[in-house]
Amino acid sequence: MTRDLTRGNPARVILQFTVPILLGLLLQQVYNLVDTMIVGKFVGVDALGGVGSTGSLNFMILGSCIGLCMGFGIPAANAFGARDLPQLRRYLASAVYLCAFFAIAIMTVVLSFCGRILSAMHTTAETYPYAFDYIYWIFWGIPFVMLYNTTAAMIRAVGDSRSPLLFLALAAVLNVALDLLFIPVLGFGVAGAAWATNLSQGISGLLCLWYMGKKLPMLRFQPGELRFRWNDAAQLLANGVPMALQYFITAIGSVTLQSAVNTLGTASVNAMAAGNKLAQIFSCPFDSLGTAMATYCGQNVGAHRLQRIRSGLRVAVVFSIVYCLIYLVIAWFLTPTIALLFLDGSEIEIIALVRQFLVIVAASSWAVGLINGFRFAIQGMGYSNLAILSGVLEMIGRVAVASLLVPRFGYLGACLGHPTAWLVAICFLIPTAYLCLRRLRCRIPQDAPEEDIRPEACI
Repeated sequence: MTRDLTRGNPARVILQFTVPILLGLLLQQVYNLVDTMIVGKFVGVDALGGVGSTGSLNFMILGSCIGLCMGFGIPAANAFGARDLPQLRRYLASAVYLCAFFAIAIMTVVLSFCGRILSAMHTTAETYPYAFDYIYWIFWGIPFVMLYNTTAAMIRAVGDSRSPLLFLALAAVLNVALDLLFIPVLGFGVAGAAWATNLSQGISGLLCLWYMGKKLPMLRFQPGELRFRWNDAAQLLANGVPMALQYFITAIGSVTLQSAVNTLGTASVNAMAAGNKLAQIFSCPFDSLGTAMATYCGQNVGAHRLQRIRSGLRVAVVFSIVYCLIYLVIAWFLTPTIALLFLDGSEIEIIALVRQFLVIVAASSWAVGLINGFRFAIQGMGYSNLAILSGVLEMIGRVAVASLLVPRFGYLGACLGHPTAWLVAICFLIPTAYLCLRRLRCRIPQDAPEEDIRPEACI
């Protein structure tokens, strides 16, 4: 079902669009969560640390692929908001060709270098074999990641955030079944966890592709539309590449931080692995808010309804503060219990370290909400290049912590890595988002109150 995000109460519209995305992200985290739980329980704590230590590298590569696909959805949302359906289909056609090219190119490169990267990250001898086996086979699934995220981005661009959720739900059930088959029964170890994820992701992508052709007539190609167009490709890349680079640059800081953690010993590595898995799950509401804001702003720019963007930014602020309080309560009281999903109850030291990490992250998580809300709003407004700078600032924050705080304060310093990066980034993103909105109003002044458009704001 398509949805027009240019009308109705902004808070209600954003939240209704966000909830299915949130559930979809939670289901994607189920892939990784089930992998981690089964690996930790059936293969061992070193295997858990190996899989977890690949998280930053995984985010660097797959996050870049996801960012590229999400960026392709922004011009499509603009076209849908402007009710230019032929242009919407032309964007879809060019996106298909671009994703096929990037999937093959990225997979070829990373498969060649993943072992060297793990060594450069100072992966411990105990966890290296598990880390390599897992990440190597995960990277074979890059085409599946691109397939799902491209089709899901196009479906969300026309206001339908529910259908990708349903397909992920089916894939999540399949992922659990395959994990239980490949690891305890067939003994494939961490490689089995990787292929369970890959196959499940591929099936969810095929279901999205089927749905687009069967249920969304505005996405069915007309004669002459299914061909590559350089102009459309350039517009897609102008939005997709900056978003991919943003993920990539941000992940460089995470990789650097993980490298510093790897020097602290196996207990710290395993605790950080489990803590990051939990943090990824609890951060899903913020991630879903960002995805919703990109589509919301994209449609409203296309429809020339710019005042709704300002209202959407206020919704992002309130949402971030309220959820941060909920997150902190959960982290403070329930972390020792939740950590048992990955760890044995006898791992008292590691569980205590996990709780320390999660409480610090939860207390500063309001900043993540603002980063996602404002960064993706900037991208939805068409200023993706500016959003890259926030990723650079996050990278600088994490590198600074890895270089200065981890050597001096050890594990506590590592726990401060993400909060430091977030605080640095929001100092740039908040004023930048409002500057972008003012620039848009100069280009589309009829939608803004006259007193809001001053000559100096157009510079």
